[in-house]
Amino acid sequence: MLMSVSFSPKRLLILGTRGVPAAHGGFETFAEQLSTYLTARGWKVFVYCQQDNAAPGDAIREETWRGVTRIIVPVRGEGSVGSILFDWASVRDARKRGGIPLVLGYNTGLFSPWLLLGKEKLFINMDGIEWKRPKWSLPIRAWFWLNERIAMYCGDVLFADHPEIARHLAKSVAARKVTMIPYGGYLVDTAPVEPILAMGLEPNGYFLTVCRIEPENSLLEIVRAFSRTRRDRKLVVLGKFDPANAYHNAVRAAASDEVLFPGPIYDQAVLASLRSHVRLYCHGHTVGGTNPSLVEALGAGCPILAQNNRFNSWVAGPDQFYFDDEASCAALFDSLADDDARIARARAGARTQFRRHFQLETILSAYERALSGESVTA
Repeated sequence: MLMSVSFSPKRLLILGTRGVPAAHGGFETFAEQLSTYLTARGWKVFVYCQQDNAAPGDAIREETWRGVTRIIVPVRGEGSVGSILFDWASVRDARKRGGIPLVLGYNTGLFSPWLLLGKEKLFINMDGIEWKRPKWSLPIRAWFWLNERIAMYCGDVLFADHPEIARHLAKSVAARKVTMIPYGGYLVDTAPVEPILAMGLEPNGYFLTVCRIEPENSLLEIVRAFSRTRRDRKLVVLGKFDPANAYHNAVRAAASDEVLFPGPIYDQAVLASLRSHVRLYCHGHTVGGTNPSLVEALGAGCPILAQNNRFNSWVAGPDQFYFDDEASCAALFDSLADDDARIARARAGARTQFRRHFQLETILSAYERALSGESVTA
């Protein structure tokens, strides 16, 4: 006679993002990828989701999305204060709910000690070195530095998305606490041309950049470099612009009429088409680790023009193009405009680099093993 055996799935609590489905940035995209992957493999996954401008009396509630439990946390307010209130409410709820906590980012690392009171190990993805970002004032940098230190010491396992981030963490904590797993993406072999035609673009006849509109992402330098001369091609800048932001206005003012600003696009099918048919993908990020948008560009076989730093060169690899300043960026725009052979080599190199290091299934499997207590080398 066979005995009935009950199975209790592993429970994962994902904190620190604005929630799923993704509609903000890289952490939200990763939370969506990991939560749906683990759910399909029998895990019970909860993702904390921020609801801004809540009415008095609104309570935390649950919704199911693609098998993932969304824990909706209402907060009264927006911006940084709203995010801090959201993180605090999420931590308190997670303590009562139970499960393996995975915190994405350390911006409110001071709440980490509350998660240590549970039975499970505390996992923290440490993101980039936020306090080094030049956009922040000195008090905000001090806040991030303090939270990074608290998260470093409280986390049982610290995920680093780049070897340079792993080395940075290992200067302050035991190297055994640090697990390096980069971000991953999907390989895009083909994508329809119709979405780019609808935007007035020609295949192989435009350049593309996808980023937050911030000085550290070198967007002003890229736009100025492109706009120095008539190119008979388009530069498509995807990102959210704020008319009240001086830097945003400077970027727009520097642009020639060949620069397009469609705003942010979150439709993955449209993004796949934009990347697949691009002449050159421009990546100006100067701070951080493995940037998800750069990984996605490699997965689509984009030739890459990247700001020359140790983060980008490790991700994009040796077959891509690197600029140091506006002048060198403009020179590369000039030389690559009609050099089909160099573009073809870079396109092939991008796919090779992606297959070696950034396939999403491999990345998510590594996270599952690490969350299950296994030693992982990525």
